This record gives sequence, structure tokens and C-alpha cells, in this order.
Amino acid sequence: MTSGAPGSPDTTRSGTANSLRARRAVRTDAALGGSSGEHAVRSGGRLVRRLTPAAILARAGRVRFPVSAPSWPESVPRPAPTPELGVYYDTAWSRRYPVRLARAVVLDNVARPLARVLASPLIRGDESLVGLEAPVIFAANHASHADTPLLLSCLPLRFRHRTVVAAAADYFFDRRWKADTFSFLLGAIPIERTKVNRRSADLAAELLADDWNLVIFPEGGRSPDGWAQEFRGGAAYLASRTGRPVVPVHLDGTRHILPKGGGTLRRVRTTVTYGTPLWPAEGEDARRFAERIEAAVATLANESSTDWWTARKAAAAGTTPSLQGPDVAPWRRAWALDPPPERAESLDAEGNEWPRGRG
Repeated sequence: MTSGAPGSPDTTRSGTANSLRARRAVRTDAALGGSSGEHAVRSGGRLVRRLTPAAILARAGRVRFPVSAPSWPESVPRPAPTPELGVYYDTAWSRRYPVRLARAVVLDNVARPLARVLASPLIRGDESLVGLEAPVIFAANHASHADTPLLLSCLPLRFRHRTVVAAAADYFFDRRWKADTFSFLLGAIPIERTKVNRRSADLAAELLADDWNLVIFPEGGRSPDGWAQEFRGGAAYLASRTGRPVVPVHLDGTRHILPKGGGTLRRVRTTVTYGTPLWPAEGEDARRFAERIEAAVATLANESSTDWWTARKAAAAGTTPSLQGPDVAPWRRAWALDPPPERAESLDAEGNEWPRGRG
């Protein structure tokens, strides 16, 4: 049997090899051609895989590691994402010197002139701040969004530009743009008002320890009807924890500038009254100290509607009107509220200015 003849061993081996190569090529072609947009061609006896333009574009959108982030293993649980808003918002940037300088420019050249135009504030009791060593906690009643810029603009210069404002984390820090805006304009820090939060308390205490003054509204929010709400213990707790004094402040008339739920600004005369600084007594808990702070602000409110001597006599007799108003029907509470204050001044023989009361 000659070599290459049909049935010869060489012919059989050659046919088997060709058959194997053909089957291998079919399998390779099937594997390559099975992917969308791919096909295989034979070049110089070798199979070459080529991608269609559509496949190239598709793969460009699926860039893999290290160009893009690696995929997460399915067997490994993902950690919870770190919150960046609310009480977790980092306000450290707003206390850096360039930001503080920009905020001081806005406060002195925009907020103060605007407060004089809209609120025409009469400042009382600021002599109680003379000689008071910073940092201090300013605790005020809260009836309007105008309260914060008005109070900041009325603070003495040595307090004004090193003061932060405790602001509701769920309202002022629930959006990135709001958090950035109020941190810059007001030096706001997020405070949890619906529950006790250690992060909020620690931040406020650290800032007081770093010689930052703090403005806080113990009611936890603006008045819904013009009357104050019960004071919470935040200011009292921070004072007890840090040993810093609380300065009670009463803001009168601001609810007429921009009341809760209102969207129109009104020009109204206001009064900002500072009280005597308070320190927690030995053994006094935060709840009792908070009651004392509320009573001090109530005395200042009474002073705004009467005079200093009458308010002090009422405080001594325990007859100071409650900040929370009468416990009667809502319509009677609304009727009992003072009308928009219209302050009139007169000059005595020595040229001193004295308020004559409100209508």
C-alpha cells in the first residue's frame, strides 16, 4: 500500500488531524461569534478576533478596574454609606479664617444695614455684657427667621465675629445647598432637636471650649402662634457641662417681620434686650436651670412691654406673665398678642432717649 493512498495510515492520520482542526475552528468561531458585535476571521492561517464599532462603544461604557472602581464581591456585605448631611455635616470649613473674613464682611455690610432698615432695633441691657469674659451662650426666644441675623448684627463687636449658631439639623442641614449656605452666612452648626444626640452636644461643647460663643434658641423651633414654647434643656446642659454663662435675650417684634409660614417681609420696630448672665448653681440639674433661663427671658419680655422697674417687681413677686401665653382657646390667645410694636422715643432734659411704651 503506497503512502498517500486511500486507506493508508498517512492518509488516515492526515484526515483525522484535518477533522480535529476543523472541529476546533468551529468551536473557536462559535465562541468568538457568540458575543454580540464580535466575529472571527482567519489571517495567515490564524484566527483573529475583531470587534465591530458597536461592540467597541459598548465596551467603552464598561471600563473596568483599575481605570474604574473595582466591582464589589457578592459574598461580602456592603457597609452602610456614611451620612454627610444632618448632624453629620462637617462645618469645620466655615470656621477657617478666609470664610470667617467673608462672613464678617457680609454681616457688617449687608446684615447690619438691612436690620436697621427692616427692624430698627432698640438695644437694651447691653451694659450687662461689659466685662463679661467670652465665650458665652446667648439663649433667646424664637418667633421668626429674622431672629438670627438680627441678634448676630446686634451683638457687641467682640462677640459678633466669633459666634456660631445652633441650627436644626433636620431643617437647615437636610440639603447640601442649605447646609453650605447657612454654615457660611450664619456660622450655623447642626443640632438635633427631636432627640438627644451626643454628636451635636460634643460639637457645641468643643466649640465653647475653643472660645466660640454660641447662639441657641431653647424652644427648639419658631413659635407657631406668636407665643413662646417651653424651653428645652440644651442651653442649660451646655452651660453645666462647660461652666460658661448663659445670657438670656428677648427679641420683641420679630414675628411681625417674617412670621412662621409667612413669605412677606414687613418693616417693624424691634427691641433686643439682654439680661444678666446666669451660671448654674451647685447641684442644679439642667431641667431646673432651663426653667430659670426661661423665667429670665420672661422678665425681659415683660420689661419690653412695661419698664425695667415694673418687670423686676413682678419677677420678685412671682407674677411675671408666662412666655407661653394664657391657657385659653386659640382665638383668645391670638387676641391677647400685642399688635405690631410702634416705638416712640422722647428726649429728657439731659438729652437722654427714653422709650415711651408701645401701642
